[in-house]
Amino acid sequence: MAALLELRDLSLARRGRRVLEGVSLSLRAGECVGLLGPNGAGKSTLIRAALGLERHQGYSSLAGMAPGARARMVGYLPQSRDVAWPVPVRHLVALGRLPFIARGTALPPGDAAVVDAVLGRLGLTGFGTRPATELSGGELARVLIARVLAQETPLILADEPVAGLDPAQQIGVMRLLTGTAAEGRGVLVSMHDLGLAARFCTRLIVLHEGRIAADGPPMDVLNPALLARVFGITAWFSESPSGPLCQPLGVIEGE
Repeated sequence: MAALLELRDLSLARRGRRVLEGVSLSLRAGECVGLLGPNGAGKSTLIRAALGLERHQGYSSLAGMAPGARARMVGYLPQSRDVAWPVPVRHLVALGRLPFIARGTALPPGDAAVVDAVLGRLGLTGFGTRPATELSGGELARVLIARVLAQETPLILADEPVAGLDPAQQIGVMRLLTGTAAEGRGVLVSMHDLGLAARFCTRLIVLHEGRIAADGPPMDVLNPALLARVFGITAWFSESPSGPLCQPLGVIEGE
């Protein structure tokens, strides 16, 4: 099976400082891959470089694509959630269909049905006419996730999509992303919550100081030695009927 995303020896320097160094990875359909690492590890930079939004050395299978082809291949949810104009929610979500319709034409019925279905999946059906600038932070986050899902791309790159959401919404979004991967798409999601990552991701990649420190199944990656070396913490682990559990417990002295 061909990879939806492939990076080889990807490196990036900023103001003379190496932010990423020799990162290589691949992601295939059916995977929901969690991208973990402490603040400053390079997670957001890696996603942007993979998309060709940051100048870099090395190879990214996405960066060299024509813009239209890339928009049909990958949906991108950035960490920033700024919306500067009072566009109705349904129109904002419908922007996800732009790569598939002729410029200047109305939204075809089939594409409109995709938008309505995504709004329903995220519990946003009643939000269609509300201006996006009047939403709460959590509501806007769900609307922007809906826009990416409406794009119906084979690959989704999401940068901290659950930040700022309440626990129920965090679980709902992660279920939606893992369900999307199970339907045959690929998902790369950066996050800080180790518990959600262990429970919902099929695979974890840990960045540390711009390099990949670990790549594998969640409970192989989230071992005490790695958590101590990369995050400077101890944690409690268990298996449950809902999946693996990982709960940080304390900071290691001297970290």
